[in-house]
Amino acid sequence: MATTTLHLHIQGQVQGVGFRPFVYRLALEMGLKGWVNNGVDGVHIEVCGADDTIQHFARGVVAGAPALARITAIHQQVLPLQTFPDFRIIASESLSIPQLLLTPDFGLCTDCKSELHQAQNFRYGYAFITCTNCGPRYSIITGLPYDRPLTTMRDFRMCPTCQTEYDDPLNRRYYAQTNSCPACGIQLQYVEGKNDTSENNEAALQTAIAALNAGKIVAVKGIGGFLLLADATNANTINLLRQRKQRPSKPFALLYPNLEILASDVILSSEATAALQSSVAPIVLLPLQPQPKSGVQVAALAPGLRRLGVMLPYAPLLELIGTALGRPLVATSGNLSHTPIEYTNEQALERLSGIADGILLHNREIVVPQDDSVLVFTPLQQQKIVIRRSRGLAPTLLLPHFHPQNGLLAMGALLKSTFAFTHQNNLYLSQYLGDLEDFDTQQNYQLTLQHLLGTLQVEPTCILVDLHPAYASSQLGREMAETRGLPVVPIQHHLAHFGAVLAEHNLLNQTERVLGVIWDGVGLGEDGQIWGGEFFVYHQKQFERKSHFQYFPYFMGDKMAREPRLAALAILGPDPILEPKFSATEWANYQVLWQKKHVVQTSSMGRIFDAVAALLGVLDVQTYEGEAALRLEELAWTYWQDGNPMPNSYIFDAQISTQHLLLQIKSDVEAELPRNLIAFKFHFSLIELIKTIATAEQVQRIAFSGGVWQNGLLVDLALSQLNGFQLYFHQEVSPNDEGVALGQVAVFEIQVRPAKQAVL
Repeated sequence: MATTTLHLHIQGQVQGVGFRPFVYRLALEMGLKGWVNNGVDGVHIEVCGADDTIQHFARGVVAGAPALARITAIHQQVLPLQTFPDFRIIASESLSIPQLLLTPDFGLCTDCKSELHQAQNFRYGYAFITCTNCGPRYSIITGLPYDRPLTTMRDFRMCPTCQTEYDDPLNRRYYAQTNSCPACGIQLQYVEGKNDTSENNEAALQTAIAALNAGKIVAVKGIGGFLLLADATNANTINLLRQRKQRPSKPFALLYPNLEILASDVILSSEATAALQSSVAPIVLLPLQPQPKSGVQVAALAPGLRRLGVMLPYAPLLELIGTALGRPLVATSGNLSHTPIEYTNEQALERLSGIADGILLHNREIVVPQDDSVLVFTPLQQQKIVIRRSRGLAPTLLLPHFHPQNGLLAMGALLKSTFAFTHQNNLYLSQYLGDLEDFDTQQNYQLTLQHLLGTLQVEPTCILVDLHPAYASSQLGREMAETRGLPVVPIQHHLAHFGAVLAEHNLLNQTERVLGVIWDGVGLGEDGQIWGGEFFVYHQKQFERKSHFQYFPYFMGDKMAREPRLAALAILGPDPILEPKFSATEWANYQVLWQKKHVVQTSSMGRIFDAVAALLGVLDVQTYEGEAALRLEELAWTYWQDGNPMPNSYIFDAQISTQHLLLQIKSDVEAELPRNLIAFKFHFSLIELIKTIATAEQVQRIAFSGGVWQNGLLVDLALSQLNGFQLYFHQEVSPNDEGVALGQVAVFEIQVRPAKQAVL
């Protein structure tokens, strides 16, 4: 039988997932000789053997790839016959520009979790146990390819035992770049006050656990940054944390020690359970059990809500703390409200000492900070909605059918900011970076951007920004473009939302018309007004704004976003039903202001939700973005949850008048209809409006984007009521402004780039 030498080039998410050890073992099983290594463009393999064995090997590389791998392409090339003495893993190459997918951080795997609790295992209780199947990746990378010298593990030299594992092809830690143990690994330190420190690993951990048991607040260094932990069954501690963190009512996320205790407090679906136990290990928003059993203080943790954001331990340090406490813990980002998560020891000691009673540090450096990812599943259909895309998901975005021009840097939006970058046919969408109204967040945004560009060793060739010139992301993009002499292309905010969902579902090049229902808070429109309640049609690579909610005054600017009562006043005017929501002085002043000519108008669906919430007495002033809409959604869900019939829809006139809608709701309020019925009727009517417009436009495909589509009830209603239509919701990115950067790239590709090429 003929002998062949074959070169295989594997591209995708193939570094940091145990791919080389897998290839090594497969080659040995098949008796093949050659080598495998990490290159700057993926994994390279050369093997020599019988023709049929070689082809069987090539198929096996794809079919049996590690679970955490994501192969995007495999290239085969037959080479002149070569002989090799054996099969080995050879040194990685890093001489040219990287074109790799960056591997995200992975949650604690079941094998490491088991060893962590085995008293006879030499890693028993070791807070940084990892293997090729779990542990930090993106958060510790300083360069590519992914090898220990190019991570912050470079400072930890493996002991003989760890080195033996690392060198053993049959060991789970073969070529595990994060491998370490108590003898050679990462050290814990607990700091309480200015001088009281516990240097020893075990003492530091036990002191932190004792502090949590005593009702204290402890900052703990996780994978992507610091978390503030506190006893979730202690209302006094929770309220103290709120006071210190300056977070009066926004819900806190919780860390549960295990699935059994979690199931006693929340209603778990199979989809939610799978997500919680996945390598992403996100926070998942889940409905409460009628009677939570753990003693969790729901009223203090999630005021006014009947659901909790929960997660399971994704890092061994959190596993040890959770197991020791045996009850749920608050696990919120280690920061003050409206500032980025802290991620260095120096920052934590300086900035968290006023919030936390103690700080549990370790000496493995975090290169770029990341918050926890957040998902929710809709109550009936269990449709996944990404609320925040961060640890475990970012920065690589795999969209197999979307191959935009290389070198595009999309700066994203102002709130819930992210950026996107295209390089070597790969697409990177950064982790959630927060609201760029804060200077510290702007600094963090720039740090993360420079880290990505530095890791890839490239510079952008074109910069895409939001149409709004005052957005910090737009300003930064223009400054970068001016410094580098690059073109700047502004992209309208809601077209970017629409482009993002089209790109996700490979709809950019299809010929059928697509209705885009793009509903969010605010975004500058092409007519100079503030859009947010939009209907577009996409056809033949063109967007047409077909309809929108009728404009109403953008009353008091950004203040209206914080006070739902002002949204109601902007739409209804100084109606007597609203007067009790204001002091006498406020009412007199706002009447005068309302009567003035308002140059700026808005169609914002976010503000419409706020107005309805205020009219129903749900909330007049909110302390965090989306609070009113979230409470309105929960109120509406109580109507549907009880199996009540579908109500008649509110009537929309030809102009889709927002005032006409609110007058009907006001009439129902004055008629003293149940509040949950009115709230549900509002949601239901919006879906009926979509059906009316889709039918009038004769479209079968409807795509949804914008922050309003984080509303699980609204998504479920669309899925249940829009029969006969093909519906497209975001699956990989959030419908909120995190997806704008992706959409900016998509709109550039389908509109701007072809136009420029036509001119040339």
